[in-house]
This record gives sequence, C-alpha cells and structure tokens, in this order.
Amino acid sequence: MALANFLPRLGIFAAILNSNYLKPEILFEDEQILVVNKPAGLLTIPDRAGLQTSLLKWLQQRYDNVYTVHRLDRETSGLLCFARNEAAHRHLSIQFEKHTVDKFYFALIDGILHHEEGEIDKPIGEHPTISGKMAIVHQGGKPSLTFYRVAERFKHFTLAEVLIKTGRTHQIRVHFNSIGYPLAVDALYGRRAAFFLSEIKGRNYKSGKFSEEERAIMERTSLHAARLRLDHPVSLERLEFKSPIPKDFQALLTQLRKWGG
Repeated sequence: MALANFLPRLGIFAAILNSNYLKPEILFEDEQILVVNKPAGLLTIPDRAGLQTSLLKWLQQRYDNVYTVHRLDRETSGLLCFARNEAAHRHLSIQFEKHTVDKFYFALIDGILHHEEGEIDKPIGEHPTISGKMAIVHQGGKPSLTFYRVAERFKHFTLAEVLIKTGRTHQIRVHFNSIGYPLAVDALYGRRAAFFLSEIKGRNYKSGKFSEEERAIMERTSLHAARLRLDHPVSLERLEFKSPIPKDFQALLTQLRKWGG
C-alpha cells in the first residue's frame, strides 16, 4: 500500500499551544473516552515509586474512573486517549493490539534524510546491558513498524512526519537511531540533551547583554504526537484528533528556518 495513504499532511504551521507548561488540555470527553493533549515533562502514569505527578493522577482527580490505553514518554508531548469504563477500555485495547489505531508524530531528526519517504521494519526489545534503554533485537525482539516522510529539510536536520503501526517502547527513537538518524534532541539515544541557538547561528550568535549562560531553545525529546485516529467504542465512528506543535518545538523550527535553512 502506498505510503501516502498512511501519511496525510499534518499541517506543520499549525497554531502554537498557549497552555502553561505541564498543564494538560482535554480535547474531547464523553461517557466512554477522554482525549488529552499531554505536555512534555509530564508522566503518563505514575512511576514505580508513585512519587511523581502523572497525567493519569491528574485525570483521576477530575473523573470517577480513568483507564490507561496507551502511553507517551515523559519528554514527548501530544495526544493520548483514556477510557472511562471497562468496556471502553477493552474495545480500545483491542484496536491498539490489532494496529487499527493511527498514531502520527512530528520528529526532528539529526541529519539529512536521503529518502523522501520510507519505512523501518526492525524488531525492538530491551537493551542487553543498559537498563531502561531499548534496542534493535533480532532474537526475541517484538515486531515493530515505522513509516516516515520528510516534511521539511534544514541544513543539518530533518523534520519528519511519522506513523507507527506498532507501539513499542521508544519505538521512533530506537528506529531512527538504528538507521543513523537519532532525534535532534534525545538524551538517551541522540547526540544532545538540549538544543542551543549558538549551534545553528555559529559566529552570528551573541548572548544577551546581561546573560551569563545561554539558555536552551529545547530541553526535551524532539518528538510530538500530533494526530490520533481511532474508532469510538460505542458508536464505532472513526474519530480524528489533532494537536498543534507546542511552542518550544515551534521555536526551534523557527530558528532552524531562519538560521539553518
């Protein structure tokens, strides 16, 4: 099947979110589901110690029953769907298991992708020696499929539209790193944990008059869950939700267009 059928344009120049940092935004709610825009820096569910704030806890303070259907990494922003009852949870979980849900992302990649579009079909499993890290594992890894298409090119970076048909832990990050193009900002798999304007302005960079230390434009994974398509668990209507690129990500793209085009 043609890649174009999987990756309709997501609208790179969408409006920037005005919500405060770490403030989730509920985009849709009824008696069956909740669709939420998660900011970067917020856990989807509590950590093992249960000490950190999570989106699930935030929702449970507002609704009687909330069931987790899928997750995003803490440093990834964008769309998540939660169920509000057990029947809806079962229905949505089956959709994710059968890969009928479409999950679209924007990923800023370190390097120039040489192909306009492509796919990465490599099994993913736990890293053999590093706890908390995933890797391409040919013996015992889970099948993982990622489609991508170039959305915009810069001098040393590429903005890609990505569709994942499986939902493995760190899938996009691991897959792009495996072909030599890690995310532009990724402390675990990439070459930098933060992005500074001086890196793209070079000799043209001058810090502020009273500034002693340069502040990063972006200090989290350069990955945003921009679009989600799924079937409503009761009406069976195909629903589609969109999340604009958040302002830290948009600020980095603006500077790349200005200085790194």
